[in-house]
Amino acid sequence: MAFERQIMPFQKPGRAQLTSDMAGIGMNFDARPNREANVEDTIFFASVEGMDKGDLRTLSVLTMWLESYSPRVIADRLTSLVAKEGSNRVRAYWASIARWKKSDSRFRRMASFYRGKKVDLLESGTDFLIRKNGEDSRFASGPLRVPRKTLRRREMDVIPPAKVQKSNLFIRYRIMIGPTYRSDIWALLEMHPDLSPAEMARRVYASYPTAWHTRKDWELLDGHQ
Repeated sequence: MAFERQIMPFQKPGRAQLTSDMAGIGMNFDARPNREANVEDTIFFASVEGMDKGDLRTLSVLTMWLESYSPRVIADRLTSLVAKEGSNRVRAYWASIARWKKSDSRFRRMASFYRGKKVDLLESGTDFLIRKNGEDSRFASGPLRVPRKTLRRREMDVIPPAKVQKSNLFIRYRIMIGPTYRSDIWALLEMHPDLSPAEMARRVYASYPTAWHTRKDWELLDGHQ
């Protein structure tokens, strides 16, 4: 049977699994960290939890995480996730993030994902809170209206990349090689050297040729036959 590349998530995580996944990529939640969580799946589902389900704590930590980790995101895949699965509120969030991170051209396409009337993060009280506290500067140029102090901005909510990379090989190789499918496959090879190219490609949403060629390079450098 021919290999068919998958870009969309295979399944939606439950709340406990999502918390474990978020902890695994550097968000400071009280949960056992899943060090093999896919980065783009995790941050996309965290944005759904925050925007569609009103979980402001998750949205606060996700936004703090993006302050440090946005250069480590495979932006093309995240863009595909938001384009195909995102609600209007989720699209408004990521459009605002893209405008906040406008110096990173990889996020440019997401900046146009929401066009229309501005979206209030809160169900009520947004006008009053903006008059009282002003707007959160991270969202001021985007379509999402967020009063300042609504999403807490605490450095302790996120574990720095320099520390996370010691236990999360996906983050380590994204720092070393760049945020690519190749770097994720390299991390998988270090953890699970017996995986087939097809299984590696499936796990990180890569193409089969990318997995196959990366494995050959890994074998060459590590002296495997």
